[in-house]
Amino acid sequence: MIEIKHVTKIYGGTTKAVDDIDITLPTGEIIGFIGPNGAGKTTTIKMITGVLTPDEGEILINGKNIVKEPLEAKREFGLVPDNADIFLRLKGIEYLNFIADIYQVDGAVRKKRIEQLSKTFEMESALQDKILSYSHGMRQKIVIMGVLITDPNVWILDEPLTGLDPQSAYSLKEMMREHASRGNTVFFSTHVLEVAERLCDKVAIINKGKIIYFGTLEDLKAAHSELNSLEDIFLEVISHA
Repeated sequence: MIEIKHVTKIYGGTTKAVDDIDITLPTGEIIGFIGPNGAGKTTTIKMITGVLTPDEGEILINGKNIVKEPLEAKREFGLVPDNADIFLRLKGIEYLNFIADIYQVDGAVRKKRIEQLSKTFEMESALQDKILSYSHGMRQKIVIMGVLITDPNVWILDEPLTGLDPQSAYSLKEMMREHASRGNTVFFSTHVLEVAERLCDKVAIINKGKIIYFGTLEDLKAAHSELNSLEDIFLEVISHA
């Protein structure tokens, strides 16, 4: 569970990138986070994960405060950031072992998970190569594998499907469904409304730093039954926020 309690982030002393967000993301569900560019999605995710500190409010991950208990809170989640260009001079296998060491994953367990994940994402032949030599899609895969190898309760994914081939994207979506079905939390941002429609139990729509809708897409469609498509509904909600 992620609890975001009246959180605000101000840039430059005046600009509210995130404005009094108060929302609880429950266990056992996939929550989509959608909004236009510059709406506050990445800033929110950076505060949830401890990269940025809120100017107001607090954030709890499974009851642990990300500011006051940063190490304990960070053990509860895995993050796929919006930029996969990290640790480029490590080999893929070195990166995975590095992450497993940080999260104290048992040697036998990590070996089995690395074998399974590298097969699922078709990365078996690339693990001995440096990440610097990877394509964008391969870098995205190795970062995703680094999250999954630790088996965290909470998944926080910032545009996780970007750059993935269709088979890998399908595999990740199936994993997201399975993870949520086991009573865990999956929170991911996306620009693709069709993905949110097919995958999410609920969506949170953010615009100009404020959450303007949180609930199921079925309820959102019912409230705008006069509109023909999800895209039309999204544009209508954004324009009247």
